[in-house]
Amino acid sequence: MSQGDVVVRFDAVSFEYGPKKLIMKEGSFALRQGAKFAVMGQNGAGKSTLFGLITGVLKPDEGSINIPRGLTIATARQAMPRGELNLTVQGFFEKCFSKKVYDIDPKIDAVLEVMNLHAPHDRLISSFSGGQQARLLLASALIQEPDVLLLDEPTNNLDAAGIAHLRQFLIDYPKTCMVISHDADFLNAFTEGVLYLDAFTQRLEHYAGNYFDVVAQITARIEKENRANAQLAKKIQENKDKANRFAFKGGQMRLVAKRMREEAAELEEEKVVVRKEDRAIRRFTIPAQEDSIGEIVGITSFSIIKNHKPVKKTVAISLKRRQHLLLKGQNGIGKSTLLESIAKGIAKGSRITEGTRVGYYRQDFSTLNFDDTVHDTLMGAMAAPVEEEMRSAAAGFLITADMIRTKIGALSEGQKGLVTFARLVLQRPGLLMLDEPTNHMNFRHIPVIAEALNRYEGAMILVSHVPEFVAKIRIDEVLDLEKE
Repeated sequence: MSQGDVVVRFDAVSFEYGPKKLIMKEGSFALRQGAKFAVMGQNGAGKSTLFGLITGVLKPDEGSINIPRGLTIATARQAMPRGELNLTVQGFFEKCFSKKVYDIDPKIDAVLEVMNLHAPHDRLISSFSGGQQARLLLASALIQEPDVLLLDEPTNNLDAAGIAHLRQFLIDYPKTCMVISHDADFLNAFTEGVLYLDAFTQRLEHYAGNYFDVVAQITARIEKENRANAQLAKKIQENKDKANRFAFKGGQMRLVAKRMREEAAELEEEKVVVRKEDRAIRRFTIPAQEDSIGEIVGITSFSIIKNHKPVKKTVAISLKRRQHLLLKGQNGIGKSTLLESIAKGIAKGSRITEGTRVGYYRQDFSTLNFDDTVHDTLMGAMAAPVEEEMRSAAAGFLITADMIRTKIGALSEGQKGLVTFARLVLQRPGLLMLDEPTNHMNFRHIPVIAEALNRYEGAMILVSHVPEFVAKIRIDEVLDLEKE
């Protein structure tokens, strides 16, 4: 296939999850060989659904999707499936192929080298950190050497070095690529166009240029549409005023008044629906447990992974109310493991004071029961369940009436994150533990989340690889797991 040939074409494609959940309405675009496009939109707008339509996992309700015969497509998923956590590295990569690959070992080594990750092939996937699993998911797509590479939130869980490595790889990548991401700076490094899924109109908008170019185009379009609507509104009002004056004069003037009203109605139909920007979540506060006094959590020792072996370190950390701790370290050193062991009360050298309510935001959302509805999940977080209070908190996180009865497992990753934050608000924890809380989040939500964490009055332990996010949060102490 030569450079410039169309590899994916959508013609007036519509898709819905049931009669009340329209995702895409008459979406059309053409993706050419070698093109690199970003896919953007609000949480739950249908970005991952678009990938499902391209791969054929989902079928359109209307319209057509045209992909040349023999074209290969691979997707790097945004989260490791639970059913694959007990696979070995070799078994994980073998699942990427429909037929047995006899020379797969050198292929695995080569693709792990690309992702700057080195591991024995008999190591279990569950033993890797979230960041390392993110690299494995990327590698699982790359090893297939597809004609079209689809990446779903590839920077989630990656540290700065991992993101820089991936960015350069995509700059050099010679084939077609589509990337779902909320990271504008990352996208601007290599994309030449944006497909924007509008959650309000269900329209698929196609723009040339990087994200900043798109923002400028959208702003100009909104201003133009607002000006045109304002001119129409002025003319409509003039016609109505004249119609009202002429209507009382009788004779021919009544006919003139009727024509003026008809013209006003026609002008009303000419008004365009101005594009709505993604909404950010409302400002919120996570109330701290009021009866927490003295030390809430103490850490005297912890273990890290160095050269694939555990290494014990000693430390003296005592967190009380209004004290925020940042855990730092590269992917795979043991940050998430330490956080989880503290939360579960099994960490040697760490202790949470009895009676402390722990609010734990896990990057894989495993603190949520995927079979529960959003309603049951949020009501279950409250010491004294009150429907009105729950629904008020949910609304602030853009959790609609339709979503409230949806099972957690049916939500997008970004929506699961919003449900988790709503749950923390209702839980009123004394200790807040957050593992990469910006993953999957629309960039408009991130400053609101940072402000809420900055103002949190309880004890907090945070893991984040996003320096711009961390810079907006009050940090009282830093535990760098890499320091000697």
